[in-house]
Amino acid sequence: MLAKDIMTKEVITVKKEDTVEDVIKLLLEHNISGVPVVNEENNVVGMITEGDLIYRSKELHIPAYFTLLDSYIFLENPKTLEVQIKKMAGYLVKDVMTEKVIVVDQEETMEEIATIMVKKKINRVPVVKDHQLVGIVSRRDIIRAYAGQ
Repeated sequence: MLAKDIMTKEVITVKKEDTVEDVIKLLLEHNISGVPVVNEENNVVGMITEGDLIYRSKELHIPAYFTLLDSYIFLENPKTLEVQIKKMAGYLVKDVMTEKVIVVDQEETMEEIATIMVKKKINRVPVVKDHQLVGIVSRRDIIRAYAGQ
């Protein structure tokens, strides 16, 4: 079976400019755990999930540093702190979403999709045709296909 055979075709999506509050309402209203973020051309530019939203409640990790001659020397990349703060305080989807999204072509096999999900520890993958979103495959879609439904 191919992605196009098992995917959910009517995909709920959001835009980068939507608010986190809107996303929370969508997830709860449709009983889903994540949605693709698309641009005006319907290209996938991100993904926002319950995990991204829960991230907002995590404890802030301050990079280790030491002082030398009244200067701070970071032992870790301080850019990570900036990313954490932005994601934790984000109001818009673009501030909170995951930007590096794994997508699959509609001709990808179900077995390959399952392998990607397990290896990358993800619950869903957007399905594209010519770089445009045409569906989404979740773990539930794969299980449903195995059950023959």
